[in-house]
Amino acid sequence: MYQGKEYLFVDGYNIINAWDDLRELMDINIEAARQGLVDILVEYQSYKDIKIILVFDAYKVKGTSQKTEKQGGLEIIYTKENETADTYIERILDEIGRYRKVTVATSDGLLQQLIMSRGGLRMSAREFCHAVLDTKREIDRKRDKISQQDVKYRGTLDSETLRKLSDLRNGKS
Repeated sequence: MYQGKEYLFVDGYNIINAWDDLRELMDINIEAARQGLVDILVEYQSYKDIKIILVFDAYKVKGTSQKTEKQGGLEIIYTKENETADTYIERILDEIGRYRKVTVATSDGLLQQLIMSRGGLRMSAREFCHAVLDTKREIDRKRDKISQQDVKYRGTLDSETLRKLSDLRNGKS
């Protein structure tokens, strides 16, 4: 039934407002809060091997057209004037929801009902925040385990092999 990568749409401001640290940051600097969410989602997307589309409302900004950015493989959509994140997600869900596994992270009740009626899965903002934090803890545990293994093998491997392993771990070739 489903083909290709799983999709996760994130209602940006809805998630920021549900996440205490990001909500507090948004009160000070909205751009910093958005970037904080982007940074979190880039790591989450990479670890989970899913396609995340982060959608921010720009519907109240006069004269704007839809804008798409990419950061670290994450697709970020700023909706056009008079289009909410909900409307954008609903439209895309109509196009792909029956052919791909699509989950939408939002606490908007009406959007959650629409998602389910159009073949998508819903995840509340609170559930999503917990899923991300659980994943972050899992990543940290794996990093700690790798670090412990590094210490264990450091005494048995020559310096050239250790350098190559470090380069691989840091994404250098």
